Amino acid sequence: MNIPEISIKKILYTTDLSDSALKAFAYAVSLANRYQASITILHVIAEYADMEARISRFIGKDNMDKLRENRMKEAWETLSGKRRENVMIKEALTLLSDNASSDDEGGGFVTDEVLVVKGNPVDQILEISRERGYDLIVMGTHGHGPIEDMIGSTARKVLRRSLIPVLAVRLAG
Repeated sequence: MNIPEISIKKILYTTDLSDSALKAFAYAVSLANRYQASITILHVIAEYADMEARISRFIGKDNMDKLRENRMKEAWETLSGKRRENVMIKEALTLLSDNASSDDEGGGFVTDEVLVVKGNPVDQILEISRERGYDLIVMGTHGHGPIEDMIGSTARKVLRRSLIPVLAVRLAG
């Protein structure tokens, strides 16, 4: 039997910024060192298309109008540079990567890029992995139990839909 050779050159590591997500990062770094691959770090700020309609039904039109007004203020603050949450997240993830790289004695991995995007986490992970030609996705899964099993986690949905291998690391519960 001929076993095909595995070549991993580009790893997409996704994080939800939880403490336990560091365990999945350790796997990504280890694999990157083993295969002399580069890592891209991705964090998706969740936005769901139907969320506004669901919230509106729940809190009523007047309260929804107030929320929209507040979101407009936040958008203006973000555009004018007064609000820099995405920048802070990106800087923190870059620092994580830099520290891991300097702590790594082999120094075998390189961080290609740190991405912070908004949208549906599953859709963004799959789209970015396809567009940029990654060989592997590394992500954590919380595995909270029967409720999550019915609804389906981000990791589970990515596993089902991904065209490339996905390493789902069970995170500390």
